[in-house]
Amino acid sequence: MNELLINLNDTYSKYIQIYHFIRSLIEDGQLEENTALPSIRQLAKQLGVSRNTTLTAYEQLLAEGYIRSEPKKGYYVEPVEESITGVDRKVSSAELHIPDHPRPLIDFRIGSVDGQAFPLQKWRKCTNTIMLQPYIYTYGHYQGEPELRMQIAQYLLQSRGIRTSMDQLIIGSGTQQLLLHLSILLKINGYDSLAVEDPGYDGARTLFHMQGLQTEPVQVTSRGIDISELKRCKSRIAYVTPSHQFPTGAVLPAAERYQLLKWAEERQGYIIEDDYDSEFRYRHQPIPALASLQQGAQVIYLGTFSKGFLPSIRLSYMILPPVLMEQYARMFTFVEQSASVIHQQTMAYFMKQGYWSSHVRKMRAIYRRKMQVLVNALQESFGKQIRIIGSHSGLYILVELQQSGHENELIRQALHHGVQVYPTSRYYSLLKVDRKPTIQLGFSNLTIEQIGVGVQLLKEAWGRV
Repeated sequence: MNELLINLNDTYSKYIQIYHFIRSLIEDGQLEENTALPSIRQLAKQLGVSRNTTLTAYEQLLAEGYIRSEPKKGYYVEPVEESITGVDRKVSSAELHIPDHPRPLIDFRIGSVDGQAFPLQKWRKCTNTIMLQPYIYTYGHYQGEPELRMQIAQYLLQSRGIRTSMDQLIIGSGTQQLLLHLSILLKINGYDSLAVEDPGYDGARTLFHMQGLQTEPVQVTSRGIDISELKRCKSRIAYVTPSHQFPTGAVLPAAERYQLLKWAEERQGYIIEDDYDSEFRYRHQPIPALASLQQGAQVIYLGTFSKGFLPSIRLSYMILPPVLMEQYARMFTFVEQSASVIHQQTMAYFMKQGYWSSHVRKMRAIYRRKMQVLVNALQESFGKQIRIIGSHSGLYILVELQQSGHENELIRQALHHGVQVYPTSRYYSLLKVDRKPTIQLGFSNLTIEQIGVGVQLLKEAWGRV
């Protein structure tokens, strides 16, 4: 193809208009599979824009799998998979416009994934294969399906450096369900309290309290959990998120990691390592897990498919040290597995076919781009009025406003302008009166243009606070 006739205007960023125009042509079938696209230089010249503009549009299409790049040849259209929603995803010019009233609701929530990039056809193909198998008519193994545990063990060795066997792995219907079983084990072994990060994951803290376990808050610094403060705690169990501290995004350095392992050994306790989104680091390779640093370490490891794949399939996993695993086998042999056998077997087959690894690589590129767009838009709109926290990994960032005010007022003003944002105060165990208002923004399920619109609306909302 020599030309793409695109009518650009000044209502929105030009690279977004180019991106949407080409994406729409591909989704509508007007640009067929293997069609050659104009080069970056040709398209820039045709449209009268900079090469960076067309390059950015192509990079987004490339990241989302709409086109492919062939060295020394150019860009070509890729076959388009069906949307997870099964509806047309074309965005009209009216949707790109920001109306005065009523305003669109842009939801910066966390805990969701990019539905547009979900590999629906591959997942359906794997599911159809599994549905022909006789084991779908049974309850399944109490630890989880052996096929999935074997695939997870292989994946953790390659991606996180963890040497484990399928016999030490337990599958559950979500991290909280696994923590529920773990809490029962800990109480039986005489543990009545845990040290938790402050701020930290409120879902885990609430569950521990429901099980009658006390929690000791430990301050989080820019380097992660404060080891010196942890040593002053009475607890012999610590629940931590060392590779991407929730919610600050801090990464615990190697020296502190070894101190943490030593602390658990000296206390004759355990570290609960929640490695909830280790796949999504954008500047460096994933950091080795605590569970990989020392053979026989007193580490209970937690991972999930909710962030990297799909939260609705409810699949998480846990590695228990041998002593706890023996106790788990005695106690939970007769407790039915809560995770779907069909989903477990489908995920195992999905991983065996190599689809999981390629999906993670694709999503890492998509989320990296979204993170860049969000951070750049916030910096351009607010400058030194804000401080952005945690912009190198994960599926969300924190925005600390350098002004007086309260999170609730900022959230109310944002919602009045059509944007849903979220507080961070709930992640703190202890009230900090001198803390600046800090807002959490997730971006995983937002499109590039929704991110841009959302930041523009936040600028309008918070400019009046």
